[in-house]
Amino acid sequence: MNTETARSAPAPPPPGGVLWSLSGDIRALLMLPAALTLQVAHPAVGAGVDEHSVFRTDPWGRGERSLRSLQLWVYGGEAAAEEGRRLRKLHRTIQGTDTRGRRYHALSPANYAWVHATGFPVYQHAARYLVRPLTDAQERALYREWLQVGRILGIHDRDMPQTIEEFWPYFRKVLADEIELTVVVEDLIATDRPVPSPDRGPLPVRLLLKALWPVLLPPLARFRRFVTIGLMPPDARVAIGLEWTDAQERQLRRFCGVVRRVVPVLPERLRYLPYARRARAAHREAVRGDGKLRRKPGAPAGSA
Repeated sequence: MNTETARSAPAPPPPGGVLWSLSGDIRALLMLPAALTLQVAHPAVGAGVDEHSVFRTDPWGRGERSLRSLQLWVYGGEAAAEEGRRLRKLHRTIQGTDTRGRRYHALSPANYAWVHATGFPVYQHAARYLVRPLTDAQERALYREWLQVGRILGIHDRDMPQTIEEFWPYFRKVLADEIELTVVVEDLIATDRPVPSPDRGPLPVRLLLKALWPVLLPPLARFRRFVTIGLMPPDARVAIGLEWTDAQERQLRRFCGVVRRVVPVLPERLRYLPYARRARAAHREAVRGDGKLRRKPGAPAGSA
């Protein structure tokens, strides 16, 4: 990236912000399925993924690449904008006809902005269960930071609601007018579809998982469906037509209560995803270095 491009590129969300804390925490792995499923409930997005994605044949690789991309948007520094440009280039040729017979293009503002938009309501809702309810100030900070992610993805401000007050009417309108139970949604929440065993990691681990996969897959598929539907905002769940019972809600609250107590006491190497862990360490080092530069020559550490 040349110097001029770097200067004009949108900056990632700030260190220490709400998104900085949420998206690198391992609990974000439980939130992502709901956001991804809500994305593909849009007819155009669902058709694009159905026709052009390898999520059925290479789900683990697809998931790994998606997670890497998300982490770069938040923790990637200068690489964040570069990743945004890569994604736009990747989606340039994705087009076709959606489930309602309408022509679509992946980079049409309405479609691309929806993919981005789903992150905010899922983070906001799932945090209540897995972390803690966000305060009004935290919600507004999260939304400002999520707008910054949209800019990294190359979405113009005119195509994103600029305030929370503008976002919720937009969100409800898309739910009412567009969202449906697409074939990709059905695949993502199914408990009886074949899924290849994980093909990442050391060979002995992969061989063991392959041998045990017929036994492991059914409970994992049921768990995936459970957290996907459970951590989705209720109005989105209703718009898609996904059933959720009071008994399931109680079960979700019990499960999330355990997660909420256990994760904060984990050591950092287990609590945070690799990109987040490295970014947090680099930020601490930068802050310490800045503190040393600001101290008077000869002054002891901690003095004014």
